[in-house]
Amino acid sequence: MPRLFTGLEIPADVARELAMMRGGVHGARWIDVENYHLTLRFIGDIDVAAAHDVDAALRSIRRRPFEVTLESLGSFGGAKPRAIVARAKPTAPLIELQAQQERLLRRVGIAPEARKFTPHVTLARLRQASNMAVADYLASRAFIFSKHFTASRFVLFSSRDSVGGGPYVVEAAYPLASEPDEAPRWAAARRA
Repeated sequence: MPRLFTGLEIPADVARELAMMRGGVHGARWIDVENYHLTLRFIGDIDVAAAHDVDAALRSIRRRPFEVTLESLGSFGGAKPRAIVARAKPTAPLIELQAQQERLLRRVGIAPEARKFTPHVTLARLRQASNMAVADYLASRAFIFSKHFTASRFVLFSSRDSVGGGPYVVEAAYPLASEPDEAPRWAAARRA
């Protein structure tokens, strides 16, 4: 079974703008534009029965579309940088969607996520990139960075075991409805 994770897709216009940030760091392996995404919950390698349980749990989520703001460029790894990322603003709707997925996936037997959720889009994976090169890259681009998009669905991605960075396949999509918790009009009229 492929490796699974949930995430938000990055719209093509935002992805093109993110792609303009590529280059300028020796030792960077830039992610292909079509593989940009914001991971919500890593699930891992699971069997088909567990994948069906995951899908059923994710289908129960009812949330409204929300704005995602990619607010800054940054890196992960501290003194030994391992990735260049576009950090997303941790808004309430984004954090709540991720937390709900975490709860539901635990209920179906998926082990808890070990890492704290830090919303981001990975732009490059780094091998032997110097701290100074990454700092220079970030300093030269940070002032021009701010991207927005509306998340109207989240998806279940699969990936093949590889060095990282894709290819990713959308296995299922879960729409975020504009009025997910409202009863149909006929139900409200009946109560009146």
